[in-house]
Amino acid sequence: METIPSNDLAIYLDIATEAAGAGGAVLQSYWGKLAEIEEKGRSGDLVTAADRAAEDAILSVLQRHFPHHSILAEESGWQRESPQPEFVWAVDPLDGTTNFAHQYPFYSVSIGLLFQGEPVVGVVFDPLRQDLFRAAWGLGATCNRQPMQVSRTETLERSLLVTGFAYDRRETPDNNYAEFCHLTHRCQGVRRGGSASIDLAYVAWGRLDGYWERGLSPWDIAAGVVLVREAGGLVTAYDGERMDVFSGKLLATNGWIHAAVSHALTHCTTRVLLGE
Repeated sequence: METIPSNDLAIYLDIATEAAGAGGAVLQSYWGKLAEIEEKGRSGDLVTAADRAAEDAILSVLQRHFPHHSILAEESGWQRESPQPEFVWAVDPLDGTTNFAHQYPFYSVSIGLLFQGEPVVGVVFDPLRQDLFRAAWGLGATCNRQPMQVSRTETLERSLLVTGFAYDRRETPDNNYAEFCHLTHRCQGVRRGGSASIDLAYVAWGRLDGYWERGLSPWDIAAGVVLVREAGGLVTAYDGERMDVFSGKLLATNGWIHAAVSHALTHCTTRVLLGE
């Protein structure tokens, strides 16, 4: 991958922060006031007026500052009319729509910038708690402008993990149930937050030691991947190989427990695929 000047990355990060703030303000204006909730075709895959309005606010900021960049947003999809297709903004205006619809206080705005397919800038904003997570390639990671680092938990047995379950979990045997049960018995606990971007932000912040999930989209994880890497953590595919944001699967940890979690996931996934 080519390099991007640090000054440019800092600009991208500041504009992403502005966009996340705009999206977060819209979400808060809808909190507890939703009149209608829709499904997007898959059972449990919800969309609301808050999602759409927040996305409009975010895209307005990004398009004003970066008219030559492409955008991949959850609600409006690809916008490819771009002379600089190597830059792609991955936008989730409301990560945790089900939580938001039920007034369960765990959701966020997630904005990541991909350069040649790799996440290089990430902003995750929790508007309810006013927690702002920011990171850019080579510039470190912060929470509310203070440096943050991953935890120092060295063993799986002492770790606290988090995961999630995809919308197709009722139709596929590869539904993460086996992995969840196996790792629940191996560590101090496994949480299920319902917002992948906050899960990743909490790994970067050291509140959680590791996260894995399947069935993900690039807008779910692009920002969080940058946060974890810049906070000193490790992000890979389940088997420890290079992570692709379009693959739908990832493992993110503090690094210390990565090999142990990777081994457990690979073992469980292999048994599921073999029908054991």
